[in-house]
Amino acid sequence: MRKSIILTGAMLALTASFASAAGINLAWDDCGLNGTMNKTDACNTNTGAPNMLVASFVPPSNVVEFLGLSAQIDITSESPALPDWWKHGTGQCRSTNGLSTGFDFTSGPFSCVDFYVGSAAGGFAYDVGYGSPNRARLRIQCAVPFENRGPVSDVDEHYAFRVNLQRAKTTGTGNCNGCSEVSYIVLNSIQLFQPPEQNNDPDIFNPGGGSICATWQATPGTNCPLSTPTKSASWGQVKSLYR
Repeated sequence: MRKSIILTGAMLALTASFASAAGINLAWDDCGLNGTMNKTDACNTNTGAPNMLVASFVPPSNVVEFLGLSAQIDITSESPALPDWWKHGTGQCRSTNGLSTGFDFTSGPFSCVDFYVGSAAGGFAYDVGYGSPNRARLRIQCAVPFENRGPVSDVDEHYAFRVNLQRAKTTGTGNCNGCSEVSYIVLNSIQLFQPPEQNNDPDIFNPGGGSICATWQATPGTNCPLSTPTKSASWGQVKSLYR
């Protein structure tokens, strides 16, 4: 009987560890397995709905006062230099209007849990040539009002943010070359933030049942080259969003 009780307890502990395994996912159009890994585009129009990347996370246990997050994404091209189509920012080919981030999922998609319910605000920075000529790094932060903080379930997948790739300057006069080139988008990490007194701002790196990699114009099933995230952030770097 004692042996049976010990074995049953061990099985329950193992089951619990699987149920609460933290992880992150990146996919096109929706969260995790509800989205797709590869996106192909004809690159023949400058108008229409943007291509949308969706990041999501399954938190570890004990995130009881979730306030916001910080994330890192690397974009790497197969060509020796990053194509102009992936160059976003002031003075770059795609300027400041070719890429945007969003945190409002109230109008869908609805496959994962939306903790923000429209209350999150945030921003991003995009660094062309980060680490090598064929790479860019996208850093994203967001937060909810302090009074909206709360627990996030460690058995649910939650929306983190969306990245919208606009179609402007894809074709025709003044276009930015490279839309048709194969590129790899890797979600390096998502760090979750709580008030300082919780002393628990977990950094999540491993896939959460889906993939941390999304591909652009690649052969389906192509593996991504993985990237190296920089050091963890701090709540002090994110709380400036309240100002």
